[in-house]
Amino acid sequence: MPAITVPDITLLPRVSVADLLTEKPRPVVSLTTAPSGFEGEGFPVRRAFMGAPLNLIDPFIMLDQLGEVEYAPGEPKGTPWHPHRGFETVTYIIDGIFDHRDSNGGGGRITNGDTQWMTAGGGILHIEMPPESLVMSGGLFHGFQLWVNLPRAKKWSPPAYQDIRSNEVKLLASTDGGALLRIIAGDVAGATGPGSTQTPIALVHATIQPGAELDLPWRPDFNALVYALSGRGTVGAEAVAIASGQLAVYGAGDRIIIKAAQRQDARTPALDVLILGGEPIREPIAWLGPFVMNTRDEVVQAFEDYKAGKLGVIPAAHTSPHNTPTSVIESE
Repeated sequence: MPAITVPDITLLPRVSVADLLTEKPRPVVSLTTAPSGFEGEGFPVRRAFMGAPLNLIDPFIMLDQLGEVEYAPGEPKGTPWHPHRGFETVTYIIDGIFDHRDSNGGGGRITNGDTQWMTAGGGILHIEMPPESLVMSGGLFHGFQLWVNLPRAKKWSPPAYQDIRSNEVKLLASTDGGALLRIIAGDVAGATGPGSTQTPIALVHATIQPGAELDLPWRPDFNALVYALSGRGTVGAEAVAIASGQLAVYGAGDRIIIKAAQRQDARTPALDVLILGGEPIREPIAWLGPFVMNTRDEVVQAFEDYKAGKLGVIPAAHTSPHNTPTSVIESE
């Protein structure tokens, strides 16, 4: 995985042993396997939260693993223009390139290790597509998109966009020096990621070498989720087996434990995981397609506002028969 790395991990600051000595390990309370499907114009996804207890993933709504897929020339696909309201989208690219544009003027190109963080708030239109050069050449594509709910008080906030470059991500090493942590958002083990969050969360991409263990202090008021992007290992002090495409949900406690298997296969030489957690919002959720609100009436209003053109206007440079929103609204 070419997401940002370092030549010598031993030179990085490490998770302090002192932070772990008196903390209670979190038990694993759920382990689920993500089903596969297709999204947008046909790119493959794995629905990481499918089957997980909804009350334990709050404030998150959805996590899609995009790829990993090796596209032939002409195959790369994205999503056409579509609306959102009531939450934030976080798109992180591990391999490949994605272009983002939105009706609020945000956007840009993200590639290996970059993140685009879009606050839909009261309403926005956006498009995510591979650049023409990638469509022509094909190539490897892999990343994820996370939906973060907004509390009622912030669902109508103005739309916003953050462009987080890979070199801005905060890097840490595990206590044993065998795991590299890329902190994208939140405060983790005394380090702070660059992402500015409306809802208090933490988001980390960790690469754990064979046989290494990541023992990580975690805010007790946050939930704790670990999704295996590739490789295999165990989670929790009770060493529950986990492999690529599986999500572990932890219970109450102060630290999380993840260990990579001593033997990995040749294609995935290490265990790569997303570690995420946040402060539960504990509000009613009404979710239909691209809108995440508190009540059914608010969702109906979002559809009506979209049809009336109140969620934004596609920039003139991006209007074309291919990119114009259709009457069928994609979920993402």
